[in-house]
Amino acid sequence: MAGTGVFADVLEGDVYKYYADGEWKKSSSGKSVAIINPMTRKTQYKVQACTQEEVNKVMESAKTAQKSWAKTPLWKRAELLHKAAAILKEHKAPIAECLVKEIAKPAKDAVTEVVRSGDLVSYTAEEGVRILGEGKFLVSDSFPGNQRTKYCLTSKIPLGVILAIPPFNYPVNLAVSKIAPALIAGNSLVLKPPTQGAVSALHMVHCFHLAGFPKGLISCVTGKGSEIGDFLTMHPGVNCISFTGGDTGIAISKKAGMIPLQMELGGKDACIVLEDADLDLVAANIIKGGFSYSGQRCTAVKVVLVMESVADLLVEKVKAKVGKLTVGAPEDDCDITPVVSESSANFIEGLVKDAKEKGATFCQEYKRDGNLIWPLLLDNVRPDMRIAWEEPFGPVLPVIRINSVEEGIHHCNASNFGLQGCVFTKDVNKAILISDAMETGTVQINSAPARGPDHFPFQGLKDSGIGSQGVTNSINMMTKIKTTVINLPTPSYTMG
Repeated sequence: MAGTGVFADVLEGDVYKYYADGEWKKSSSGKSVAIINPMTRKTQYKVQACTQEEVNKVMESAKTAQKSWAKTPLWKRAELLHKAAAILKEHKAPIAECLVKEIAKPAKDAVTEVVRSGDLVSYTAEEGVRILGEGKFLVSDSFPGNQRTKYCLTSKIPLGVILAIPPFNYPVNLAVSKIAPALIAGNSLVLKPPTQGAVSALHMVHCFHLAGFPKGLISCVTGKGSEIGDFLTMHPGVNCISFTGGDTGIAISKKAGMIPLQMELGGKDACIVLEDADLDLVAANIIKGGFSYSGQRCTAVKVVLVMESVADLLVEKVKAKVGKLTVGAPEDDCDITPVVSESSANFIEGLVKDAKEKGATFCQEYKRDGNLIWPLLLDNVRPDMRIAWEEPFGPVLPVIRINSVEEGIHHCNASNFGLQGCVFTKDVNKAILISDAMETGTVQINSAPARGPDHFPFQGLKDSGIGSQGVTNSINMMTKIKTTVINLPTPSYTMG
């Protein structure tokens, strides 16, 4: 159970503590932040409302701890990460319980997220040893006009203090995707979890605590974004920010100083369906891509662009599958569970009402009960409807009928987002041509968009992000190149 057994130190009374200096602490503010269960719409958990002064202390500890951590042998860093991964997977049940209650993630998907996170930590440890264990050796006479009088040695060194801000929908997996690369590279890590998902993240951090990482190396501060959000992202002690979320990331990028930024800020992932596509495969992937976790995924299919000649048949196939989706509580492993908050549900409803007023075809009756929105397929959506461009982050999927491939590409590229997209066709030549023309970070051929496997590069164009994620890319982003040049008094030639 959450907050009991090995996790008992994390909870005092009915408020979860924050983590700093290797200890679980209560905030001096005496205040807490409520976490609302999306299903019951009642307070499920409470977390500490940390102060700016506490953030300052965390940053100072992180800076000190990082200096000694950078001197820790690479194999030892990897050993501790492997230990944390094992503890994380061992305690998947209580962490999954938190995911179910605070973000309404279906029970089986919650367990999968924790196990996947443990695997990600272990993979990062192994990859880090390989990447960071290698350097580069250059000689000066490879450039015109130079004798062999200089030997250049390059290596990767840590940036310092990494600020990690994961989103509500994957508060464990997208946290460890930042934590593990930061730590293996020799950095310290300050985690600011989302409010919805904070308790899951705190339990995950305790697994790292149990693994025996040095005090101050990992910190987790909770609280209101209005009080510590900007204070964290603009803090002079931060050397890099890794953020996953929405529009907040754009604001952070404008306020942050001259430090590396790794950001994934959402998408409007388009699914382009050609006449020769396997429509059964397309329908299955639209259901998986558009409605899993109630569409609350950055890489969810957000708009279907289907050739008019096969649109009727595809819509019927998808409509039939939508009718089989189960709707209800996450504890019951339903396909469609409540969206994360009432404000999210209200936003989705606004998009639906706009589409209705402008004449979209409703393939199902729109139905809502609190935060629970029944899956809805909207046909005959036009570009003048908000749902054609805005990201609902819910179980509502628009279908736009197109008359040419060029029309589909144009709609995809006209979006301010450019995270992922997908193309369904049996013609590999067309698939490659369309993929190259789509202005997105990734294009999936004959499959729905997906972030994983977690070691694949993951990046967005335009408003979808800065930089690239994935294990190798994250390790490289959280380090910088250090060069040492040996100057020789006379030219030297090996076995010359």
